[in-house]
Amino acid sequence: MHPLGTGDPLRLGPYRLLGVVGEGGMGKVYAGRDAAGTVAAVKVLRPELAGDAQLARRFVREAQAARAVTGDGVARVLGAQTEGGRPWIATEFLAGPTLDQAVAAHGPFGEAAVRALAASLARTLAAIHAAGLIHRDLKPPNIVLTSSGPRVIDFGIARPEHGLTLTATGQVPVTPGYGAPEQVLGRRVAPAADVFSLGAVLVYAASGRRAFDGGHLAAVQYAAVHDAPDLSGVPAPLRPLIEPLLAKDAAARPGPAAIAAACAPPRGADRAWRRGPLAREITERERGIRELAAPPEAADAARPVARRRLLLGAAAGGAVLAAGGGAAALWWPRARPPAGKTDLFAFPPAVPTPKAHPLSADDGDFLVGGSPTPLWGPLDVLTDDTPAPLPVRDVLIVGARGGGIAAHNVVDGTRRWAVPGLRAAGRYLSLSDRLIAAVDTRGTLRTFVASTGEPRWTAPAEAEALLAADAHTVYVLTKDHRLRAVSRSDARIRWTAPLDPPFRAKPAAPGVTAAGRLVLGTLDGHVLAVDTATGRRVWDIRNQSDGYVRPALCGTTVHFGGRTLTARRITDGTPLWTFREKDPWGEQGPYGVVTAYPDAVYAALYSPRFADPPDPTLPLKRRPSDGKEVFQIRSDAGFTTPVVVQGGGIWTISAVAGRAEVSTVDKDSGMVVWRYRLPASRRRQWLSADGNRVFVLNDSTLWALPVF
Repeated sequence: MHPLGTGDPLRLGPYRLLGVVGEGGMGKVYAGRDAAGTVAAVKVLRPELAGDAQLARRFVREAQAARAVTGDGVARVLGAQTEGGRPWIATEFLAGPTLDQAVAAHGPFGEAAVRALAASLARTLAAIHAAGLIHRDLKPPNIVLTSSGPRVIDFGIARPEHGLTLTATGQVPVTPGYGAPEQVLGRRVAPAADVFSLGAVLVYAASGRRAFDGGHLAAVQYAAVHDAPDLSGVPAPLRPLIEPLLAKDAAARPGPAAIAAACAPPRGADRAWRRGPLAREITERERGIRELAAPPEAADAARPVARRRLLLGAAAGGAVLAAGGGAAALWWPRARPPAGKTDLFAFPPAVPTPKAHPLSADDGDFLVGGSPTPLWGPLDVLTDDTPAPLPVRDVLIVGARGGGIAAHNVVDGTRRWAVPGLRAAGRYLSLSDRLIAAVDTRGTLRTFVASTGEPRWTAPAEAEALLAADAHTVYVLTKDHRLRAVSRSDARIRWTAPLDPPFRAKPAAPGVTAAGRLVLGTLDGHVLAVDTATGRRVWDIRNQSDGYVRPALCGTTVHFGGRTLTARRITDGTPLWTFREKDPWGEQGPYGVVTAYPDAVYAALYSPRFADPPDPTLPLKRRPSDGKEVFQIRSDAGFTTPVVVQGGGIWTISAVAGRAEVSTVDKDSGMVVWRYRLPASRRRQWLSADGNRVFVLNDSTLWALPVF
């Protein structure tokens, strides 16, 4: 939650406003508290829009629609002002993550939890339809998971059955991937449109993927109208229940009552909201709400640590506005630091990423088959033990020659800031693109504002290396070879866990985190996954590789090279697909570093026929759903360096017989577009990319190349 700023009201109706939860193009959502201590999410139109008759009608309709629906499945309207003055709506402040936040943090739901979700949402839709309304925008961000179950929010585009939309010309009246075909086509809709949206929501909850996807908005909308839903990640017992909801013909979809009956969960399934990692997150958010509800004198007496918890994503209040323009990260209020002291846990929001202009062959910017002119570089500025260059919005973090770490401007390569005394070999991490975390020679975890290098909080973590970070925690390997979790909200150590003998002294950075799991590769080819709440081992893979194995994460699927190329479910290590292939000469070779994107997985297959390992190799583009080959990339790729995608190209870097080269191929065809020759290399190379720039590490030298 952000503090009130210039132009923000101090009070709306009976609510004293405490801060800004979220904002978008139409308005803001504030956290407010009335005289009785009730906390509400207060949604208000921007002053300059209050005179827009169409938006005012939509706002009034939202208040009327939300008030008309009764039942436990919606956020209750506590009050509203729709005439005179500045229009506002106050709803109960729901303490819980939205469905998309929960799946991102904890992974897809199990079968019982999906059934409980389906039955609850179906009953809520029945109540909405009984009030003569159609929600028209049921999607994961509009479903909040509370300790008492799922709640549907945001009636911003709800309307009476067969009513006309108030969406302005040029706006998309439905969220791509969740709207029914009849909505996409602009036809009148009936309650069956909400049933289709429910089916798409359940696919996402069960698999972590959308039922309809594509490279751009039009492709997603086309898929919803014409293509079969992607149910490949949905457990088999759930598919017969979900598939009828996604029928293209609205008349063929079952009604909410039939859905609730068919999806009746087993006894105890509703405990999904009351136990486990998701329940712990809900409990933490509820604690924050209780503190907001406390009178000011009681709030000041509360321990400041609890009031400093960072809850990424808006909890209900921000989600209410998500359809109208986005939500903000939410900080619970904390005690003010003493006069003259800096609050080390307060820092500016992440700056925008300056985007470079992509080159166009049609405009004569480059010749296919030629070599591009670097945006900047070469800069001979890197230490020999620097980790991979880390792009963080407007800066690029590297290990600096002479010691410490440095940040270079992504636009022109000039040094922005540097911090001596830090161990580059101990790694550095981005914390939500706001802070940079690194370790010093004493093992202290130190953080800095990413754009400026201004110091922030520190923690005596006794860290040998940083492994990974998620929204709440930084994970380190200690000097005595244990795993340790350090809280980002108060710099305290959450837990320290010993490693089992096969993994002791062997974990290597970087690890990956998702769905309550931290996954690490080891120097001798094992894989270890631990619970992020406790540090306890959950699953492992032994002997995946002959050497270091590096995990690659996309969503809740983690990928590994080595003896096989495999994709695993991150929550329990269940194999989703595995390949063990031979090269074109019939010989078995290992797989190199894997990179994973939502639309493709890339890995190089090494051919043992060649006498000078690890090059050349056969880089392959694969489908993420089943790992099958899409095409072989027509360029060399290093066995231990990544393939990256930026702009319209797939980028690889390799060194053969002392000759180093960056190659770029068209990401749709695999044909070479250009090559960039580098000086002779000691095989110390890496690629990173962001903002239409590709950053190249070659020994101690750094470049930035354009994209097309």
